[in-house]
Amino acid sequence: MTKKEVLRKLQRYCAYQERCHQEVRTKLLSLKVYGDELEEIISELISDDFLNEERFAEIYAGGKMRVKKWGKQKIKSKLKSKKVSNYSINKALKNLDALQYEENLEQLLEKKYEILSSKSEDQYLIRKKLFNFVYQKGYESHLINKKLVKWFN
Repeated sequence: MTKKEVLRKLQRYCAYQERCHQEVRTKLLSLKVYGDELEEIISELISDDFLNEERFAEIYAGGKMRVKKWGKQKIKSKLKSKKVSNYSINKALKNLDALQYEENLEQLLEKKYEILSSKSEDQYLIRKKLFNFVYQKGYESHLINKKLVKWFN
């Protein structure tokens, strides 16, 4: 493939859905594009606004919060694994809807509480399992404890 063909292919790849730099780099390597040519194509995608790390981080964070109801810690971890910069990650996390974030936490706790309370009456065990469940979803321990204190006191 010529450089122009590879560039067009990557433009379509990026236009289809937001991509991070690592995904584009991996795609280029799979197309057997290396070295300076790889860097030039990435630079061109950035300058033509097909590739934007901040935009990717914001869309990724918002989507995972709304659809999968992930907490900030899990979103941050996943973005780091995609080699997104700390600046972009922090900006994306700041832009999450705080009201929706708290609602998600409440909903997760309520659903899990219904399941657990039907199986056990031990309030300490239920509280522990609730905490662990939403903590694994990436919610911060201080927020979880704040909600659980209201429920169990």
